[in-house]
Amino acid sequence: MSTTEPTAVGQPDSPPDPDAAVPAHCGDPLAEQRAMARSAAVVDRSHRGVLAVPGADRLSWLHLLLTQHLSELPANTGTEALVLDANGRVEHHMSVAHVDDVVWLDTEPADAGALLDYLSKMIFWSKVEPRDATAELAVLSLVGPDTATVLDAAGVPTPDQPYGCAALPGGGVVRRMPWPGVDAADLLVPRDDRDAWRQRLIAAGARPAGTMAFEALRVESTRPRLHLDTDSRTIPHEVGWIGPAVHLTKGCYRGQETVARVANLGRPPRRLVLLHLDAGDEQQPHTGDPVWREGRTVGRVGSVVQHHELGPVALALLKRSVPVDAELVAGADDRMAPASIDPGSMPVEDTAPPPGRAAQLRGRLRG
Repeated sequence: MSTTEPTAVGQPDSPPDPDAAVPAHCGDPLAEQRAMARSAAVVDRSHRGVLAVPGADRLSWLHLLLTQHLSELPANTGTEALVLDANGRVEHHMSVAHVDDVVWLDTEPADAGALLDYLSKMIFWSKVEPRDATAELAVLSLVGPDTATVLDAAGVPTPDQPYGCAALPGGGVVRRMPWPGVDAADLLVPRDDRDAWRQRLIAAGARPAGTMAFEALRVESTRPRLHLDTDSRTIPHEVGWIGPAVHLTKGCYRGQETVARVANLGRPPRRLVLLHLDAGDEQQPHTGDPVWREGRTVGRVGSVVQHHELGPVALALLKRSVPVDAELVAGADDRMAPASIDPGSMPVEDTAPPPGRAAQLRGRLRG
């Protein structure tokens, strides 16, 4: 594959985009999506925040603060995790990599400072030294079924399992990811070497791509993104973060009572779904717009993308009572698009009867 690449193009002017600091595409966003779906493409996501947590108590300390089970996280392993507020609402989402006695946390652009502030206030007597490492490492994402082939050709250690991690030659970390698409890997590379690493992956067979392609495959995968697909009321059950980012059998973290209550006693009030939109570019809704059914607001629009096969689609948080065949309208003002729910995106309902009193009591005690 030729290493010659088109000029990267910046983000659209409207609506405001959290990815404005990195290229939206490299000339042909739909072709870049097809490369991700059929081979491999590399995306500059260097605007993401990165924290480093070294120290002898790093795992046990993070275990008490985050929603994921981290106390025995093996070396060269990663995961995802959240920080919740006291009411169980999501404040931070992060991807995790444990390599060479350091836990690396990469998070949404501009969130590293607030996350570090929270963690720093919780150190007390623990032997940890969290720091903002955004100036040290930059995130590149390789996406597509040929991910392993490209990594091997680039001389990168290739973890063979999702969330498997390894140290990069010359510094940094590679973490295999199960999304977006069928296979992916995040490379946290030395920031000064970002362009060299990107060219190395392109020379190994990856097509250069922008965040528009990455976001389109993420939306197709129904994977939520903090601040876009969540609001100030979002709890983990609503957006599918139970399992990938929340461990139900551990306790002792802020907001755990809400997680246990919803898991044991009931279902979340909303659910994340994929909407198909019937509208041109000018009529497509924006993130944060309402979703309507029969003149009543029943949800909130999240990420809106143009998919190379599905056309215009969006993630949306809808009230649980909205049926899968509902006729919906998404948008506000002069942006009003007919919308329908993709049946395949509906979460599998728990058809088991409500737990008995003993199970309910156990849930309260775990909280």
